[in-house]
Amino acid sequence: MAELNIGIILGSTREGRVSPQVGQWVKEIADKRGDANYTIIDIADYDLPLLGTAEAPGAQAWSEIVAKQDGFVFITQEYNHSITGALKNALDYLRVEWNNKAAGIVSYGSVGGARAAEHLRGILGELLVADVRVHPALSLFTDFENGEFKPKEVQTDSVNQMLDQVIPWSKALYTIR
Repeated sequence: MAELNIGIILGSTREGRVSPQVGQWVKEIADKRGDANYTIIDIADYDLPLLGTAEAPGAQAWSEIVAKQDGFVFITQEYNHSITGALKNALDYLRVEWNNKAAGIVSYGSVGGARAAEHLRGILGELLVADVRVHPALSLFTDFENGEFKPKEVQTDSVNQMLDQVIPWSKALYTIR
């Protein structure tokens, strides 16, 4: 089996978002492990219109980047007790490209993004994505300062524990694709 490809998906397209900071932090931790190829995938780069409303010039590229991943880490922020509309739309654009892969979730918000993570788990289940139990939940009160991401050290351990589950699940699911 070739080395795994794990996509770190940034779940927001909003101006001033902090998901790029969180995604880069996760990638730095992941790259030190040496157990997979980790790539940041920013849904904002694909310019996907609302599903079914217009031509989507970025849809083919979105399909290709998702299809070549063996697993994912979703960076999701909590908006109105759920995931962003942009992330839901990006998930809905594809079907089989998601199937039989594993995922971890890193969430953030006033309660660590817990409600967004729970909503995302339900969506991932329908897409045949096996999400892992360990879930780094970042608090706006303790892991951010004036809009800048400054995670507590314990969060690094949580990311590694999540990846300790994503990697073997991704390997196992690779065998049935």
